[in-house]
Amino acid sequence: MLVLFLAAHILAALFWVGGMAFAYTMLRPAAGALEGPARLTLWRDVFARFLPWVGVSIVVLLVSGYAMMFMAYGGFRAPLSIHVMQGTGILMMLLYLHLYFAPWRRLQKFVRAADWPNAGKQLAMIRKLVAINLVLGVITVLVGSTGRLW
Repeated sequence: MLVLFLAAHILAALFWVGGMAFAYTMLRPAAGALEGPARLTLWRDVFARFLPWVGVSIVVLLVSGYAMMFMAYGGFRAPLSIHVMQGTGILMMLLYLHLYFAPWRRLQKFVRAADWPNAGKQLAMIRKLVAINLVLGVITVLVGSTGRLW
């Protein structure tokens, strides 16, 4: 059972962090060539598909992570690396929730209203939050994958 939780945990983290890496390093520069309304509409459509799946990933990460902590360590008596991974992961989840319920909601509203300047401001905020979460995600993955060697 532990192996199944670990596989689910790895796949959920891979989807979330990999999706952010793709969006930030590949899609963002490519979308920069589009005119404002087309670029903002594209990002709205991308986030409309990606963000719900991140929500699913978060649920999988929480369930699998805490299941493994209790199965492998009997609870919160886990090694430091597990607690660091847990802390950075929770910070990422909080940033995601802020992104989802604030700038993402406003971006949708402004794109629907064709208010391109305000939509652009929301996209800029989302871009900053994704950059922060991407850095945290890479740190979390490195801690999770190297922690047993500390």
